[in-house]
Amino acid sequence: MTETENRVADPAGTWHDPQALATLRALHREGTLTAQYGRVRALLTRMPASDLPAAGQLLARLDPQQVCRHTDVPVVAVSVTGHSTVAPLVAPLTAELARHGLLLEPKVAPYGSYLQDLMRPATPGEDQPQVTLCLLDAHTVFDDVTVPWRVEDVEAAARARLSLVAGAVRAHQEAGRGLLVVNTVPLPRRYSHQLVDLRSRAQLGMVWRDFNRGLLLLAEKHPGVVTVDLDPLVAEGVPAWDARTAQYARARLSDALLAAYAREAAHIVRARLGRTRKCLVLDLDGTLWGGVLGEDGSAGVELGAGLRGEAFQEFQRVLAQLASQGVLLAVSSKNDSDTVRETLRTHPAMVLREEAFVRVNANWKAKHDNLRDIADRLGIGLDSFVFVDDSLFECGLVAEQLPDVAVVRVDEEPALHPSALLADGWFDLFELTEADLQRAGRYHTEALRQEFREDFGSYQDYLEGIGLEVVLRSPRESEIGRVSQLTLRTNQFHLATERLQVPQVAARTRRPGQHVIAVRARDRFGDHGLVGALFLRREAEVLRIDNFVLSCRVFSRGIESACVAAVLDFARNTGASAVTGRYVPSPRNSAFSSFYAEHGFTVTGTDPDDHNAVVFRHDLGDIAPAPAHLRLHAAFGPSDGDTA
Repeated sequence: MTETENRVADPAGTWHDPQALATLRALHREGTLTAQYGRVRALLTRMPASDLPAAGQLLARLDPQQVCRHTDVPVVAVSVTGHSTVAPLVAPLTAELARHGLLLEPKVAPYGSYLQDLMRPATPGEDQPQVTLCLLDAHTVFDDVTVPWRVEDVEAAARARLSLVAGAVRAHQEAGRGLLVVNTVPLPRRYSHQLVDLRSRAQLGMVWRDFNRGLLLLAEKHPGVVTVDLDPLVAEGVPAWDARTAQYARARLSDALLAAYAREAAHIVRARLGRTRKCLVLDLDGTLWGGVLGEDGSAGVELGAGLRGEAFQEFQRVLAQLASQGVLLAVSSKNDSDTVRETLRTHPAMVLREEAFVRVNANWKAKHDNLRDIADRLGIGLDSFVFVDDSLFECGLVAEQLPDVAVVRVDEEPALHPSALLADGWFDLFELTEADLQRAGRYHTEALRQEFREDFGSYQDYLEGIGLEVVLRSPRESEIGRVSQLTLRTNQFHLATERLQVPQVAARTRRPGQHVIAVRARDRFGDHGLVGALFLRREAEVLRIDNFVLSCRVFSRGIESACVAAVLDFARNTGASAVTGRYVPSPRNSAFSSFYAEHGFTVTGTDPDDHNAVVFRHDLGDIAPAPAHLRLHAAFGPSDGDTA
């Protein structure tokens, strides 16, 4: 029996290997877990969710520095603080991050120290955590309430505590100490039912909702803050409270809720590191509809009619909702292409019509080959893909052949399809931008460009025919979120791989001597939108390119060369003697390691502030012009209303 066949179905949307935890424990007993850490991610992917905290206990004992000597895994520094005991979060968070190929380096604060932790000013030269998690619980309010109490007493305590929390959050953000995650607080029954009259219970519910609303509003006021709403987790049956651990260990959120919170926190960390997925590739038979199209025909598949048909239709509505927010939908199905397209066009209960998909690969090729084809045609990496199928064999094969692709297995019960897909927050973003809303339309337009290209004998002739126009200017306030998103989500043409949140981008636009330049592009087929950004800094007579990021959608069209030409011209025209550029190697940007050298720069060494960064220098003696096939408009001052 093969490893794939030995896996059992998981209603949560993956497959289980019952021996995964046993294998992990064996590695730990043998003392080889550190050396074989490269196996951990695959083991955790196949591990039942109930086993993850135990796995996290083992992994949390490892020394991150020792692990990094054996495998190239990104280390994530996370500070954990809160009102009560927060150490129990470390194990499940370690496991959840390891599932996504990340190694946790936690810093756990003392009991009840969260206000001091958040308000402490940043120390110059101090290594800041990439994320700070601040856990709040019901005692955040009720520790300030004395017995006997009434609803008015809780209301006063909640308002006072919310004011303290808001002030601490503001201090944390003004100190520039990075991403902060807080949470709403479930109200345990043990408090509400100490009130014997039903009217007072209802009033307490209103007070508590106002308190949670205030916590949610913190994310609206501060772009560097995320509020995790625990209500949806509790609504799905996760217990919020364990009386014994709350009393004896001062851990006021249950282990089950901490595990669920850890999963949400891991999704936030993943998004912070630019690992949000972009494209959802779907099987059809048993996934998008019930039955087998080739055997049952279009009229015979389960969709719309009957309980199961309604469940498949509801799943399509969930997919349509994701697509409306910029998630690209595609199909990889072993079916006849004409039959599939006809069914998508004409089935009366079909929610997702053919135009909802940026690519429909219906053929008899292996699905991993189809995924590679879709990636090539869309011009995005395989690590941007999520693949959904009901076949255990197909899921196992794709996972084996394409380890960068996230695989979600849905089982025979279509009512569970949405939960399986949404369980891991693959498409979570910090902010939805206009570029997200227009993404699918732009990829459809890209297909027209590819058809147009086939009419030309050479790629250069094609470039000269599309009428490319590039505009460089300071971003408007409404575009700061998109610039931040480019730094968070772009991995290939990202020369310094510097992830910036919205407040960090905004701060750079205001600093004297610094320029944030948005790169926009359009051609005869339409507007590409804001596709790149340059981060420039003037030091004496040298203009430094701290970072340069460009969307993979517009590679190899001369835009990157035009940007360099514009920066060099700007430097010379403003009296600079040289321009330097930084290249920081990452697992995904190695194809552009020689970019600066190819544009007339020479290597001068490494950055004294970052020995991983290679520094290139251009002395402005011979500046190559922008490519002749495009029109370039560059304005490096404040935004002056130019549009692209």
